[in-house]
Amino acid sequence: MEANKLSFRLLVPLFTIIFIIILKSTAADDHDQLALPGCRSRCGDVDIPYPFGLSEDCYLNRKFRIKCENNTTPINGKNAVVTNISVKFNEITINLLAARSCYNESGDQVDYHISGLRAKTLTISGSKNNFIVLGCDSYAFLNGFENGTKYSMGCMSTCNALGDVPDDGGCSGIGCCQIDLPKGRLKRLIIRPKSFFNHTRVMSFNPCTYAFIVQKNGFNFSREFLGNFPAKKLPVVADWTIEKDTSCSTTKARNDSFCACGGNSTVVELSAVNGSETQYKCRCKDGYEGNPYLPTGCRDIDECLSLGPTNCTKTQHCVNKPEGSYTCVERSQFPLIKICIGVAIGFVALFISSSWLYLVLKQRKLMQLKEKFFKQNGGLILKQKLSGQEGNSSSTAKIFTEEELIKATLNYDESTIIDRGGFGTVYKGFLPDERIIAIKKSKLIDQNQTEQFINEVVVLSQINHKNIVKLLGCCLETQVPLLVYEFVPNGTLSEHIHDREKSIKLSWETRLGIAAEAAEALAYLHSAASTPIIHRDVKPSNILLDNFTAKVSDFGASKLVPQDQVELATMVQGTLGYLDPEYLQTNQLTEKSDVYSFGVVLVELLTAKKAISFDRLEEERSLAMHFLCSLKRDRLFEIVEVEGDSANNYKEQVLKVAMIAKGCLSVNGEDRPSMKEVAVELEGLRKVEKHPWASEDDRSIDHLEETVSLLAREDNDNGGSNANSVYDSIRDQVLLDFSGR
Repeated sequence: MEANKLSFRLLVPLFTIIFIIILKSTAADDHDQLALPGCRSRCGDVDIPYPFGLSEDCYLNRKFRIKCENNTTPINGKNAVVTNISVKFNEITINLLAARSCYNESGDQVDYHISGLRAKTLTISGSKNNFIVLGCDSYAFLNGFENGTKYSMGCMSTCNALGDVPDDGGCSGIGCCQIDLPKGRLKRLIIRPKSFFNHTRVMSFNPCTYAFIVQKNGFNFSREFLGNFPAKKLPVVADWTIEKDTSCSTTKARNDSFCACGGNSTVVELSAVNGSETQYKCRCKDGYEGNPYLPTGCRDIDECLSLGPTNCTKTQHCVNKPEGSYTCVERSQFPLIKICIGVAIGFVALFISSSWLYLVLKQRKLMQLKEKFFKQNGGLILKQKLSGQEGNSSSTAKIFTEEELIKATLNYDESTIIDRGGFGTVYKGFLPDERIIAIKKSKLIDQNQTEQFINEVVVLSQINHKNIVKLLGCCLETQVPLLVYEFVPNGTLSEHIHDREKSIKLSWETRLGIAAEAAEALAYLHSAASTPIIHRDVKPSNILLDNFTAKVSDFGASKLVPQDQVELATMVQGTLGYLDPEYLQTNQLTEKSDVYSFGVVLVELLTAKKAISFDRLEEERSLAMHFLCSLKRDRLFEIVEVEGDSANNYKEQVLKVAMIAKGCLSVNGEDRPSMKEVAVELEGLRKVEKHPWASEDDRSIDHLEETVSLLAREDNDNGGSNANSVYDSIRDQVLLDFSGR
């Protein structure tokens, strides 16, 4: 086996050298002859042929200069990103910005951009592009010059409801308007988007007008574009020509007005545009190919190779001639050529088969590595545990392949990263069924705890609670397992508390609702899950918001609690400022550790201050200690920061939440309430707030207690229970037990 590998390693470079020698005069020349000698001919993946160039002395004149940004992106002019240049058809494909005009719900314009093209050497192709306008309250104008004459055209698109817009990929005029451009040559274009009624009539699903020119068959309309058009730039085909210049050199033995054309080429003179300027193109003569703008001109085509069957008889051999033609010679005169051709074909076939064998072996090795990681990460154990859930597919974790997640994240592109934390990186991904997911890529995993990790995946995948981020599955084919969660779009509670602009939107009612929902989720984990779960890292950055609905997330530090235990001896793990001091001293993790961390979250909701900040005074650095001290000195409302008059209007409720937080922050874990008790208290306050009998002007403690009593009585009258009935839904949850007992 080792001998075969050694032989293969020696043969591959040998065949490569032979193959390069055989093809050097054909394939290599095609690429090298694009630019002037000594000049770069590529920027990223785009060929840059002369008369265009990337540096001085490499382009015909400054109008043909291409700027290569970051060695990857070719730019022509100020904002035209180049994706293709053709010297054969004198065409250039560029990506142009789409014009847009957006409004808010009040009808005020909040975003406006026009689009256009002013490059002197480029003209928009009328036969290969369309003008398109998107919107249900939209129209746009395209102004420019056609063959030197000022030109203007427009397109209008209206509709009343999103359901009226067809979603078949076409642009029929409802929600999307499309018209052809004039067949002439358009220059100096400007696109101006407009709106009839500032989108106030269709704001709920269409706040913007989009207008752009796009290459034919380069755009497919979707109804979703009316709410958010993701394409910032679109492909446009433009023509380019050479300006007549009577001052250029005559050393090329060409007409001095058309000296840009090289040898073995002809001039295609165009009609006059822009006054007295004359435009022309260069074309290779019949029998020649290549770049007609290079000083060396076009090269001879080997008709014997490119034309296939010729006029030569079976006894004759085709011989190419340098004048752009060929001749037929008797085959007997060329026995050596036949031998060389046969040897070359044999080497090429051997090289191709060797390359194929190498790719097969490489792919096989990759599959073996994936299989190794899958077993190492507990894939067989997970499959065995999931086999018992076949009848309950809604709660079964899916085992994703590595290819699925690579496609979903564009190969883990930097643009898909939505969070970086101490335990790893979170990516945003899109599945083929259009579901949006969040993929957590952990930094490390303890291989000795693989079975425990698999148990956690199985248990967490069963949890189906509206205030807990749903675990959809995992990928075990990588060195470090990947966890796949549902995507929550509105960021973290931490962002909304500590960002001034977002914090304004957090009314007291919203903050109280978030606190109650997060408490309910933690209580569910502690007491209603099939296997109790201690989160161990409760903090605002691990509470996500879905339209201000709280969802507890990030179970990377969580621990499953066996049924016969109330505490676990573990290494201290968590976030400074939220750590339970009792857990910190004893290493004994209990449910009350989450209660302490939640108490800090409540204080953050009340004060909008961070749990730990070294920018504050020494006695105020720890928010929990500063809060308890302020509460003891009866100075609570000096640190409370609730927007507007909420702190005054809801003074009793703020005080009640503060007292709940105080109980959660007790140093002794036994003195703290359970998360279920905290959830019931917060939900009770929230219920009082929502009840119509709780008025704005009458919120004394007595009235608050009276209202709670009335609510409990009303629930009993309706066949309900007291305030504790909030958790009936938790007790009614049925989950399968995969602990093996």
